[in-house]
Amino acid sequence: MFLEPRTGEGSRGWIEVICGPMFSGKTEELLRRLRRAKIAQMKLAIFKPKIDQRYGQGKIVSHDANYFPSLEVAHSAQVLKQGAFAQLVAVDEAQFFDEGIVDVVEKLSLAGVRVIVTGLDMDYLGKPFGPMPQLMAIANYVTKIHAICVRCGQPGTHSYRLAQGDARVMIGQVEAYEARCRNCFSEGMVSRAAN
Repeated sequence: MFLEPRTGEGSRGWIEVICGPMFSGKTEELLRRLRRAKIAQMKLAIFKPKIDQRYGQGKIVSHDANYFPSLEVAHSAQVLKQGAFAQLVAVDEAQFFDEGIVDVVEKLSLAGVRVIVTGLDMDYLGKPFGPMPQLMAIANYVTKIHAICVRCGQPGTHSYRLAQGDARVMIGQVEAYEARCRNCFSEGMVSRAAN
């Protein structure tokens, strides 16, 4: 789908990425930016992946229970189709989207849309997660947020999986994951491999 570039003052789009581990406040930061855009009376289109049903349907929700209504989509092409007329498009949990989300975000920004994307930059193994590395590479602005390591209190940069299983995608909350710093994450992975 080709989008016609918008013209006029303020018609330049850009890409913002908010990334970090679980429990770092990525969605809360997205919600903060969306509240400001709403005050500015911008036309919003907010999306989340259909796979993420942790807090119910039809809204993006922070761990603090703050939320904004959103559309659930199964494929990145739906973001382009349904977000083409917005001034600001927000995509939460982008690591769960297909690789096409990178092209979608690029097309929207070139058409004059401000795009904000959130997601985990690393999976439970500490490896780059899904399309997030590409999104961070093309972004105009990247905000990397840290959690607090539950083991030592240092900045938490990793999502350590407590639950058993080796599937790359395992949707969960505090029962399945905890934030850890690089050292505590590494110690946990070494201990897990030894067992």
